[in-house]
Amino acid sequence: MNFTRWSARLPGTQRRAAARTDPALSPERRSDGSVPAARAEQLTDEAPPVPAVDDLPTRDVLDRVPALVALVHGPDHRIAYVNDAYATAFGARPLGRRAREALPELDTLGLFPLLDQVQRSGRPRTLKSRRAPDGRSYTFTCTPVTEGDRGGDRGVLVFATDVTDHAEAAARLRASERRQRETAVTLQRSLLPQELEEPDDLRVAATYHPGGTEAAVGGDWYDVITLGGGRTALVIGDVMGRGVRAAAVMGQLRTAVRAYARLDLPPHEVLQLLDGLATEIDANQIATCVYAIHDPNEGRLVYASAGHLPILVRDETGTVQRADEPTGPPLGTGGWMHASGSIALAPGSTAVLYTDGLVERRNEDLDEGIAALERALSGATGSPQVVCDRLVRSAGVTPEHDDDVAVLVLQHPARKGAEAELFRNATLELLGGVEAAPRARAFASGVLASWRFPADLRDLGVLAASELVANSLQHGTPPMRLRLRRTDRRLIIEVTDGDDHLPRRRRAEPGDESGRGIAIVATIASNWGSRRTPGGGKSVWCEFVLPKP
Repeated sequence: MNFTRWSARLPGTQRRAAARTDPALSPERRSDGSVPAARAEQLTDEAPPVPAVDDLPTRDVLDRVPALVALVHGPDHRIAYVNDAYATAFGARPLGRRAREALPELDTLGLFPLLDQVQRSGRPRTLKSRRAPDGRSYTFTCTPVTEGDRGGDRGVLVFATDVTDHAEAAARLRASERRQRETAVTLQRSLLPQELEEPDDLRVAATYHPGGTEAAVGGDWYDVITLGGGRTALVIGDVMGRGVRAAAVMGQLRTAVRAYARLDLPPHEVLQLLDGLATEIDANQIATCVYAIHDPNEGRLVYASAGHLPILVRDETGTVQRADEPTGPPLGTGGWMHASGSIALAPGSTAVLYTDGLVERRNEDLDEGIAALERALSGATGSPQVVCDRLVRSAGVTPEHDDDVAVLVLQHPARKGAEAELFRNATLELLGGVEAAPRARAFASGVLASWRFPADLRDLGVLAASELVANSLQHGTPPMRLRLRRTDRRLIIEVTDGDDHLPRRRRAEPGDESGRGIAIVATIASNWGSRRTPGGGKSVWCEFVLPKP
């Protein structure tokens, strides 16, 4: 085949060809039709003219370029030409043969569908960074060409640029980013609770999904903290920003939450302390957070929110309720007095705490995402882990999701039959003066006997109730109440009164007539504590771990 009859459709090619053939467009001809003298005969100091691109021998140029060049023509892509670089890379190729037979490397690279497409459409196409059988990587550009004299037969010029160095550098970069991401995700997961604490009255489950494939993970976190006396704190938060810095701030806030929770403070006071701490950690970093406390005696979830999304609660009938205000600004903004709210969490209810990655989408309003989560929760039944997984699937969260997702699900089971017998309550209002102490001992002895506790545990429970009541009668103010509560794991004894002075354990001297009550309770009980109650006053409690059956 005559190679010089083919030309690529480069800009300006047609104009230069027309100038050579049209006398009206050629500046070399005079008006009388004569041709001017040769340039070599002109006496001038000007530099000799540079040859035009059209005057360069095309085949000689393509033979010398370092890129791989092949020319195929016709519907069956018969080989018209391969340059020396192509022959060096893949070996010599016989001309006139069908490319599918003579160029197997193009078939391996999946290039033949692209050749067909270029030949049909007449438009160039590029295939970036494909690894060839010779082990090197090439970027292929396929350009349509036509046979200039007849303009009928179409071919395709295949131009391959060696990009092996770039491909290897990109592969090293991807591997480095993958290692960095694995390190960041490992750090993030190590800062989350490895195992959730298991409250007596609640069943809980949580999940965390790092967002996207980039190394910069976020600062989402959650936690479950048993406060003692049957109460449980539940936390979820999100540090704004991404990367190791956000994860480090998250770890400090989570540690601080656990420390503040041990003080058994109301939710809004915990957030108030966290707000000041967040400013000290990093004034440029803010975080959202919800801190909630569940008390089985009240059947409610008391919470405070710092710029976080509302808690959702589903009751036994499937009705979903969204927690209302109050919601304050995020942590780290400073100068805001947070407030606590509450939402019912009756037996059979399920509550969901989550971060914005679960409901926020770029093309949707945030309320639409929360409404979609409410619909998914209304039909979600089963264990907390099952509900957790269903909510994540319904939100379309995948490994390529562009934001971190944290979800915490808690259920207050509705217990019936034999299981309900393991969860019992008994309350006595302490009225009168010194006679309240023997009444409390008699009440505790009778209740513990009816619950069929062993004699040694019953005696310890009566002693603890007697000491707590005596301490309240001496240092507290009315109204006073004794509450006995059992779960499947422990016995809880609690005394409340109207004085907000919290007792503390101290060493009593031999001559002291008081100061031994709390020390005795702390010695015989598995755990003890005290807290101020929301309406004023205090609660002092202790608990005994029940022997396993």
